[in-house]
Amino acid sequence: MALLEVNNLHTSFTIDAGEVLAVNGISYFLEKGKVLGIVGESGSGKSVSAYSIMQILAANGRITDGSIKYNGQELVGAGESVMKTIRGNKISIIFQDPMTSLNPTYTIGHQLMEAILLHTNRNKKQAYERAVEMLRLVNVNEPEKRMKQYPHEFSGGMRQRVVIAMALACEPDILIADEPTTALDVTIQAQILELMKSLQKELGMAIIMITHDLGVVAQLCDEVVVMYAGSICEQGTVEEIFYNPKHEYTKGLLRSIPTADNNGQKLEPITGTPIDLLNMPKGCPFAPRCDKAMKICIRECAKPFDINENHRAACWMNIKEAYENGEIELEGEGETNE
Repeated sequence: MALLEVNNLHTSFTIDAGEVLAVNGISYFLEKGKVLGIVGESGSGKSVSAYSIMQILAANGRITDGSIKYNGQELVGAGESVMKTIRGNKISIIFQDPMTSLNPTYTIGHQLMEAILLHTNRNKKQAYERAVEMLRLVNVNEPEKRMKQYPHEFSGGMRQRVVIAMALACEPDILIADEPTTALDVTIQAQILELMKSLQKELGMAIIMITHDLGVVAQLCDEVVVMYAGSICEQGTVEEIFYNPKHEYTKGLLRSIPTADNNGQKLEPITGTPIDLLNMPKGCPFAPRCDKAMKICIRECAKPFDINENHRAACWMNIKEAYENGEIELEGEGETNE
């Protein structure tokens, strides 16, 4: 049984202009000790999917359909009392900006101890010892001294280490990292990623790494989910996604990042703009930006198609190719390119 199972999850936000369909029927699972990367551009639904798991959506947000199971336990509709036992204790989250995740009016020690006291049975003395231990674990120097300091006395990288320590203090089974290195420079970013990699191996926890940086995915993840407009357009192992991409959006993401092969050449950005989530199209949401879009792409969204046992993509191009190779038969007229 998977540690975490997300099935047909739909999450929306009600605003004055209508209903924003932020997450549209995504499904994936996470096994113990594995690292799953969720990638996509801003507004693709990556963070909202994580907040749906934690059930920390804004007041105007709600899960409208689907299932989220942790160790077989259904979380959707479970209630706040159940989620309080899950958050921090079983599933922890690291938010994007460490400065906004820490209260500037309380010391680092106070905030670390508060999390430990809230989610465990430790007394104050034991919580203090655990907080110092966690700071040492994430390589914060002079942890006893640092316990008395405030967030503004730490650098960005050190604050991020504190947030990681806070997330791991209760030894969760799953760590959700929501773009944890976005606000950091590349040197500190590399240190934080190396730290997370070593802690993951040491503690044996599973990680969901949410990012728009494919370089982070390549370094840390075992499997990848590529999201666009609230839907999963492709998912598979890191090797399959990087070396055998099968959705035009994934191919566009890979073309737009610098590599040793395209040194000195102009990068190819994905043209156009993201769709309006208030007015979702009938067909593939990426079709208006895809230079290979066919008529059927405008009319109907392709269902996920298995490339192999470790790889699937929701793109009509794969179905067209399989049909032309005689691997499948299409229902009806099989019209794709007219």
